[in-house]
Amino acid sequence: MQFDLSDEQQMFRQAVREFAAKEIAPNARHIDETGEFPTETFRKMGELGLMGIPFPEEYGGAGGDTISAAVAIEEVARACGSTALAYAAHMGLGSAPIFMFGTEEQKQRFLKPAAAGKYIAAFGLTEPHAGSDAGATRTTARLEGNEWVLNGAKMWITNAPIAGHIIFTAVTDASKGKNGISAIIVPGGTPGLSFGKHEPKMGLRGSVSTAIMLEDVRVPRENLLGDPGRGFNQFLKVLDGGRIGIGAMAIGLAQAAFEAASAYAKDRTAFGKPIGAFESISNMIADMATGIAAARLMIYQAAWLKDQGRPFSQQAAMAKLFASEVAEKTCRDAIQVFGGYGYSQEYPVERLYRDQRLLTIGEGTSEILRVVIGRHILGGFVGN
Repeated sequence: MQFDLSDEQQMFRQAVREFAAKEIAPNARHIDETGEFPTETFRKMGELGLMGIPFPEEYGGAGGDTISAAVAIEEVARACGSTALAYAAHMGLGSAPIFMFGTEEQKQRFLKPAAAGKYIAAFGLTEPHAGSDAGATRTTARLEGNEWVLNGAKMWITNAPIAGHIIFTAVTDASKGKNGISAIIVPGGTPGLSFGKHEPKMGLRGSVSTAIMLEDVRVPRENLLGDPGRGFNQFLKVLDGGRIGIGAMAIGLAQAAFEAASAYAKDRTAFGKPIGAFESISNMIADMATGIAAARLMIYQAAWLKDQGRPFSQQAAMAKLFASEVAEKTCRDAIQVFGGYGYSQEYPVERLYRDQRLLTIGEGTSEILRVVIGRHILGGFVGN
């Protein structure tokens, strides 16, 4: 069994790490303090071919695999959580559904520019009354002649106001419940689309997350993604892949906190010796390293299964659950290692803690993921 990245993947990791160190990390604090979206960074990422790693070159991508995409998200997150969230949402949520379910025309029109980094993409799923219960979608789409007319509201949509296209879930047949939900692609700037304020958040402040209002938004009939009524099943599959990306992001944030805490434990002295010499500190560092290593292997396993075309839903849920909770503990313990300084903005660990806090909520809360895993193991009666 192979546990190492291939030579090509290791070279790719190093290239992304060097880019992130030069172009992303120096701006992380500024982005956090101002909430400014790193537009120029994403332009450069597009030029490097990072915006469509797992998609074929014929659709603007790099022809890479899911493991390479996870590696890239991890390295970007290690430098800046806000940038990583926008990146993961663009690739895993805004672009992947078109590759998975789109027609050739849709791939050429929407996936190709998104994967090439011409613009950022978004996915409109969450609603004021439909978060974890996504089957309770209230946004509607009715067919009028050759156009879909969408009405409703979404919230907490990452990349929404800056997206070149947004994939919306909407009810197209209310009589069929979850089987009446469809997915429809809406180009950015379509009349009837409006956006709420840039939500002030605890962390990840440079990622743009807003509400979306849809008032008689009209798009061509051919913008339906896949078959009518397949939207619910589609987004379950999309979220499986998205969880690999969010898990990779968790590893990147945890890795950054671990490295900062380890360096501080070596340099900071107390009672005449480095604080890392005290077992209470060294034990925390050891637990960080162990948790991150295990989480990374779980993410790589889920990504490998996906690349092999094998079932990966359970592994993705387990990996995201474990990685996000490892990140929370690692960042929390990193603050403890720093002591009072860890609470100060002078050091990055307080920002890393705030940034990681979303990850046990987004792409399936830890509570929902435990239900998902339980159903895989015990059957569909779990949680019902």
